[in-house]
Amino acid sequence: MSTNRPVWRRAVFAAVLAVTGCTYTPDEPAPSPSSPNPFGSLENQVKLFMNDGAVATVVQVKWPEGEWSKAFGMRDLETRTPAQPTDRVQIASVTKTMTAVAVLKLVDDHLIGLDDPVNDVIPGFTALKPPGPITVRQLLSHTSGMPEANDALPRDVDFRPSVSRTMTMERGLQLAGTLPWDGSSVGSFRYSNTNYLALGLLIQELRHKPFTSVMREEIFGPLGLKSTTLDHLDPLESGLLHGYVTLRGERIDTTDNIFSAGSPAVGAVSTVEDMNHFMAALFQGRAISAASLGAMTAKTVFSPYGLGLWEHADGCSAQPRYAGRGLFWDYQTVAVSSSDGRYQAAMTVTTPPLPTELEDESTQNMRELLVGQIESTLNEALDRLCAPAK
Repeated sequence: MSTNRPVWRRAVFAAVLAVTGCTYTPDEPAPSPSSPNPFGSLENQVKLFMNDGAVATVVQVKWPEGEWSKAFGMRDLETRTPAQPTDRVQIASVTKTMTAVAVLKLVDDHLIGLDDPVNDVIPGFTALKPPGPITVRQLLSHTSGMPEANDALPRDVDFRPSVSRTMTMERGLQLAGTLPWDGSSVGSFRYSNTNYLALGLLIQELRHKPFTSVMREEIFGPLGLKSTTLDHLDPLESGLLHGYVTLRGERIDTTDNIFSAGSPAVGAVSTVEDMNHFMAALFQGRAISAASLGAMTAKTVFSPYGLGLWEHADGCSAQPRYAGRGLFWDYQTVAVSSSDGRYQAAMTVTTPPLPTELEDESTQNMRELLVGQIESTLNEALDRLCAPAK
């Protein structure tokens, strides 16, 4: 579940800034004292996040000549173990970008077309009472008008009962089916996780195997995403960033991903390195066909969003950059790539322990602001790296 006022609160705990894991590839010289540090602005922004109470920040930037990664803060607030660049984290809706690739592989394999209706293909879809034919493209681009499954969950301040049960694809469609699907919204952008739950069922139906198996065999394995899974986590495993919210002033560890495990919309657990690997493979043409990548990045009715990707201006190219963005109550994640696949940057920030929007509506705006700040920070860093030497 994602969770609204753009005021960063300082957490009640004393934030300890632990800087660890700065790495360079062997053939990349560290910035010399006589030349500007291309990551100085990025580090300054991260320190602002940390000063405002973030538990951890992990970032990696890749460019043709090298790679830079760094971790700040703590894996968890109990042991206060320093975070590392290799730590795994729940990446929320960055998962959608990965699922979109799996859908476009169906198109590449001629199992379905982007503009084919799915009403009679996806099991349980008609229970949603769609107002007309709904296409693969509309699901991918959030222009189906489909209701949001999370809106059918209880709105109790104590969120724990709601998130203690897995939001399976089937359950998500059942919940969304209890809400009205307004035909006038079809064709307009309306972000809904249910679109991607339906796409997961489509993948499962056409591949004749579980969605998680398809992702492991066709996406994670072939693209070298060694630390990426859709599995239920063991919150006690090492190398895992812990997330937190507060409930009536009490800090709650929300690392257990039972609610999102296996979800085509928000279920992936990954690292900044794996996210950059994925984006590089996608934009270097190693994941889907050129035609499918072109469709994925084509302008839509809601132009900043394509088929599983957000668009952002590139300061060094006439072509845009593209990003996957993930917003949870406890983690905010962005993965950005240049359109030619030569530059990537990914960052996760473990949000300060704050109430969910069920208790304090203003916190959702804060989280959304943070995602925007992360995206801007990463793009600024890439602009500094790719700018022509003066």
